[in-house]
Amino acid sequence: MDQTGIASTIYESPIGPLTLVASSAGLVSLSFPGQVEIPKGAAKRPMPEATRQLDAYFAGELREFDLPLDLRGTPLELAVWWALLEIPYGETASYGEQAGRIDPALFDRGVEPWQRARVVGAANGRNPVAIVVPCHRVIGADGSLTGYGGGLERKRALLDLEQSRQLAIL
Repeated sequence: MDQTGIASTIYESPIGPLTLVASSAGLVSLSFPGQVEIPKGAAKRPMPEATRQLDAYFAGELREFDLPLDLRGTPLELAVWWALLEIPYGETASYGEQAGRIDPALFDRGVEPWQRARVVGAANGRNPVAIVVPCHRVIGADGSLTGYGGGLERKRALLDLEQSRQLAIL
């Protein structure tokens, strides 16, 4: 990663500190403790717009982030991450449903259709911008909570936050 224009900050959220890393093009990473190493030479700099939107999200006032993103991954990973943005606030989708939204041509030739949910799960696990790109909204086909880089307790907290705010509006 070109280090020119890279900045970082720590955001103290209700679910623990989050490390934000941004380039001049947008947010590169939003991660939980121990998940990302801040690039050498990154300037420590406040990110007021990201902080404002995270504050509003955790207050239940923001349903969709409007931050420039600088996502870096394979074509399949990028497709999976962009598809996550289509899951509405307060709702969930299964890994299989997510796999069905991805262009089949992006999967490796040897990946059978029934294996695509696992491939999507692995790509979700590499999502560099947690919360903003809402991989916490993807659950098992049986409705169970499965893997989350921030831990299942944080995944549950994020889903509870969104679902309680969803119900409050109805």
